[in-house]
Amino acid sequence: MEIGQKVKVYRIKDRVNRNVAGTLGKVGTIKGYRMTDGSGVGVVVQFEDRSSTWFFEDEIKPVN
Repeated sequence: MEIGQKVKVYRIKDRVNRNVAGTLGKVGTIKGYRMTDGSGVGVVVQFEDRSSTWFFEDEIKPVN
């Protein structure tokens, strides 16, 4: 995954707050990376409404 790449949220493993759950199925752009709990890297995705959140790489898929 690269910064600037378009991705689609296709699953959410464990965070269930309403704002994050509302991103399921949406397309956004990768804006950066985030260290999670010291054992992995998350991907920061920004959506059309300018909101952003981070996801694990296995929660998003590239949009062709």
